[in-house]
Amino acid sequence: MSISFAPGGFHPPHIHADRYGEIEGKPFDVHITRRLLGYLRPYRREMALAVLFMLVSSGLTLLTPYLIKKTIDEHIAVGNAQGLRTMALAILGCFVLDFFAQWRQRYTLNKVGNNILRTMRDQLFRHYQVLSMSFFDQRGTGTLISRMLSDVGVINELLSQGIVTMAGDIVMVVSVSIVMIAINAPLALLSLSVLPVMALSAYLFGKKARAAFRRTREKVSILTGRLAEDINAMRVIEAFAQEDRMSREFDQINRDNRDANVSAVALSSFFTPAMEVLSVIATCIILWVGGRAVAGGTLTLGVIVAFLTYTSRLFQPVLDLSMVFTTWQAAMAGGERIFEILDLVPDVKDAPSAKPLTDVRGHIVFDHVDFEYVPGVPVLQDVSFEIKPGETVALVGATGAGKTTIALLLVRFYDVTGGRILIDGHDIREIKVADLRRLLGVVPQEPFLFQGTIAYNIAFGRPEATREEIIAAAKAANAHDFIMRLPNGYDTEVLESSTNLSLGQRQLICLARVILAQPQILILDEATSSVDLRTEGLIQDALEKLMAGRTSLVIAHRLATVQRAGQILVVDEGRIIERGTHAELLALNGVYAQLYRTQFLTLEEAPVAVGAK
Repeated sequence: MSISFAPGGFHPPHIHADRYGEIEGKPFDVHITRRLLGYLRPYRREMALAVLFMLVSSGLTLLTPYLIKKTIDEHIAVGNAQGLRTMALAILGCFVLDFFAQWRQRYTLNKVGNNILRTMRDQLFRHYQVLSMSFFDQRGTGTLISRMLSDVGVINELLSQGIVTMAGDIVMVVSVSIVMIAINAPLALLSLSVLPVMALSAYLFGKKARAAFRRTREKVSILTGRLAEDINAMRVIEAFAQEDRMSREFDQINRDNRDANVSAVALSSFFTPAMEVLSVIATCIILWVGGRAVAGGTLTLGVIVAFLTYTSRLFQPVLDLSMVFTTWQAAMAGGERIFEILDLVPDVKDAPSAKPLTDVRGHIVFDHVDFEYVPGVPVLQDVSFEIKPGETVALVGATGAGKTTIALLLVRFYDVTGGRILIDGHDIREIKVADLRRLLGVVPQEPFLFQGTIAYNIAFGRPEATREEIIAAAKAANAHDFIMRLPNGYDTEVLESSTNLSLGQRQLICLARVILAQPQILILDEATSSVDLRTEGLIQDALEKLMAGRTSLVIAHRLATVQRAGQILVVDEGRIIERGTHAELLALNGVYAQLYRTQFLTLEEAPVAVGAK
C-alpha cells in the first residue's frame, strides 16, 4: 500500500452501481422539493419575468381561436372584406407577440437553468473535496460522476423549465376548459370527457416510468464508471492481452444500458400515441356533435373551428404535464441522491475548538494509536513512537503491515479509532485540517500530475509562487535540466496520465512541488522505488537536501535508503515489533536483519556481514 493521489482501482463491473438502486425515493417529497426550490431564490426576478411571458403567451394562445371564430362568423359569413383584413392582421399580431413572448421565456429560463447547473455542480464538487477518504473508498467513480452530471442535469431541467412549463400547462388546461364552456357548455363537456381518462393514463404512465428511468440512470452510472476505469487501465489491459475479454464485459454493460433505455422509451412510445388517440376521439366528438348542430342551424361554423383549435391546444399541455411529472419524479430521485451526499458530515473535520498551529518545531508523537478501516478489523494496534524535531524515522516491513496507514493518519486522511497523534504536544484533531496539511509535505511512491503546464504542477501547493521560485524549486529537485530540454520548458503541457513524461521525471516534478511548498514535516513513501539508478541518485540527492533539519517520516521499501535514519521502526500486522538504529537492529538479528540479508547479501556473504556487525 502506498500514499497515492492518482485515481485507481480495478473493480468488477457491478462495483460502480454503488447504492444507486437502493434509493427508491418518493413521487413527491416536500422536504426535497423545498430544498430544490431554494436554488431558485437568487433568480426570483428572472423567474417572475419568465412567468409573466408565460402568461402573455397563454393569453395570446387563448385569444387566437376566439378571433378566428369571430372572423368566420362575423366577417367571412357575411362577406365583410374590411373586417376580414382587420381580423387577419390582429391574428397575425397575436402570433408575432406570442413568438416574442415564448422566445423571451425560453431564453430567460435557459439562462437561469445554466446558472443553477453551475451552482449545483460547484456545490457538489466543493463538498466532494471536504469529504473524508472513507467516502471515496466506498463509492465508485461512475456513481460520483453520474450524480454530478445526470442527477444535477435532471434537477436543472425541472427547476429551469419544468416548473414554469407545468404552471403554464395548468393555466392553459384550466383556461381553455373555461373558455370552451363559456362558448358552448354542452359541446365543451362532451369534448372534455376524455380528460379524466388522460389523467389516469398519465398517472399510470408516471408510476411505471419512474422505475424505468431510475434503471436508466443506474445503468448510465455503471457505464460511465467502467468506461473511465478501462481507459485509465488501457496499458494493463493491453499488457495482459485482455482486450477481447474486456470488450465482452463492456459490451454486456453497454447492452444493459441499451435495454434499460429501450424499456423506458417503449413506455413513452406507447403513452404518447395513446394520448393522441384520446385527442382524436375528442376531435371526432366535436366534428360529429358540432357538425350535426351546424347542419341543424343551432351552432355556427366558427364555434366548431374554435373548438377544434382549442382542443389541439388543450391536449398538448396534458401531454407536457405527463412529461413534467416524469421529470419531477426523476428530480425527486436525483435530489435524494445529491442531498444524501451534501448532507454527509465528513469523518475528518475541524473540531469546534480547533486552532491554527504556529511556531512549529515538528515534534511528533504517536500515543497508543489504534485504527480500523472496517469496524472490528484492526489495522493498527497500540502503535507508539516519537519523532523528535529534525529527526528522520523510517517505517519498514512487509506489504500490508500498516506502514502507509500510519502516514495516512498523520496527514489525517482518516482519524484514529484509539489513542492520539500529537504535533508539538497538540492533538492533531485539535488543529485545523487545512493548517495541519500545510505543515506536511508528501512525496508519494506513485507521482500524480495534473493536466496543465509543468510550472502549474510545481506551483500546485503554492499557486502564488513566482517564476523564479518555481525554477529554484526545480533546480533543488534536480529537475531543471530535463525540463529545459522539453519542447516548451516549464510551459510544456502535461498530457492526461502524464504520458509524455517518464516515471522518474514525474517524481522529480512532484519533489519540486514539495520543495516549493516548504513544509515543516516530510512524509516520504519511498520515492525512488520505481525509478532507474541514475534518477534514483538525483532524487536521493534532492531528498537529502530537503530533509536536512526537517522532521521526516520515511516509508521504506529499499532498506539502503534508511540506514542513516535516526530510528527505524519495523511494522508487522499493525504493530511495531522492533525499533532502533540500523546497527542496533542488525545486532538484534530479528525481522529487520532478515529483511536486510534478503535484500543485500548472497548466501555466501551473509555470515561474514552479520559477523562484522
